Amino acid sequence: MKTTPLRRGTLDESTLIRHAANGDTAAWEPLMLAHQQAVFRLSYLLLGDPDDAEDIAQETFLRAWNHLKHFDPTRPLRPWLLSIASNLASNRRRSAGRYLLALTRAFRSEPAPAAPEEKSMERMEASDLWKAVRTLKFTDQQVIYLRYFLDLSTHETADVLQVAEGTVKSRLNRAIEKLRNIIQQDFPVLSEGRET
Repeated sequence: MKTTPLRRGTLDESTLIRHAANGDTAAWEPLMLAHQQAVFRLSYLLLGDPDDAEDIAQETFLRAWNHLKHFDPTRPLRPWLLSIASNLASNRRRSAGRYLLALTRAFRSEPAPAAPEEKSMERMEASDLWKAVRTLKFTDQQVIYLRYFLDLSTHETADVLQVAEGTVKSRLNRAIEKLRNIIQQDFPVLSEGRET
């Protein structure tokens, strides 16, 4: 995963966290810059709306700032931030569940608009893959987004989800199997030429 290098002299992440935990906003800024893209991407993947994702990203950094004194600065910051974002996105989805359910039903009952001619096959496949993933349960989406879309390691994914690495592996296997079935049933074009 591409990361933004931390700046503010030669301070490493743990030093910046310690400074920020003591109220140094200048130390917090490079930390936000280094992790804002990953936090936004996960929020967007989980919510599917850029405005909601932006709200969640801002709330994530605000909550992290307010609880930074309780964070162990020897641990990497990104899994903690992604954990906060994931929980906030889950709460947002749960509170908007009725509306989302209605919208999902409406979306599925309406034929998708025709793709523009100039849209590339790769973009269409990516869009279909995202639609397929979004049909999974929220917890299945989380583990797939973290592991494959954000390219976190199994250890980092376990940190974000606050579960054991073995649990991540078993959840991932089940989610992939469900996704494979969904693709075969609803998005067969995605699996064409990939099955051996």
